[in-house]
Amino acid sequence: MKQISNSTASTGAISSEPRLGMTWAVTVGMVMLLIGTPVASAEQTATESVRSTMDEVIHILNTEELNQPGRSVERRQKIEHVIRQRVSYEDMAKRALGGPWIELTDIERQEFVALFVQLLRDAFAGRIDNYADEQVLYLSEQREENCVEVRTKLSGPKVDTLLDFRLVDKIGHWYVYDVVIDGAGIVSNYHAQFASIIRDHSYAALVSKMKAKTLVVKAFETTTAP
Repeated sequence: MKQISNSTASTGAISSEPRLGMTWAVTVGMVMLLIGTPVASAEQTATESVRSTMDEVIHILNTEELNQPGRSVERRQKIEHVIRQRVSYEDMAKRALGGPWIELTDIERQEFVALFVQLLRDAFAGRIDNYADEQVLYLSEQREENCVEVRTKLSGPKVDTLLDFRLVDKIGHWYVYDVVIDGAGIVSNYHAQFASIIRDHSYAALVSKMKAKTLVVKAFETTTAP
């Protein structure tokens, strides 16, 4: 994966400059309970935080030793470790669930967040390798109070993927709480599925489906289809 830095990225309105990128990881990352330790200081912009994350992911993807046969699991674990330190999974899970979150006990919230993290991991972990040969283009930031949207683009030989990272400032550190992939947000995608299941069945039924791992990020799948 090649990286192209754009030193003109700035806060404020979105400019017409080239755009930037990341999925489960990258999001995907996706994709994506504050797990891990803070890495972005208050002196960093949100774009710098995303860039530092991408630098680490790119380094892992380009490490020859980790590309040897039989080391794919180790490579993904290292990438997951990087992502865990940059993503607010609790915020992401809370926003995806919506209103029912208020009624959950602390134990139920912990269970839901853990299941949500596993859903993201299952959906995106096997797809990050597809981005090894893509270029990362950085655009700019759009700030609203303590939240920032960093708009990005992955440019590859087969397809370009637009990725907008939504981050929140938590005591001077930037954490991703949503990723919008080609206009479709991970949080909103899951929220629609969760709300439908709860409406037609119950929260318990939703938890059961999550444990059975029958939910997928449809938006991500459509953008990565050949």
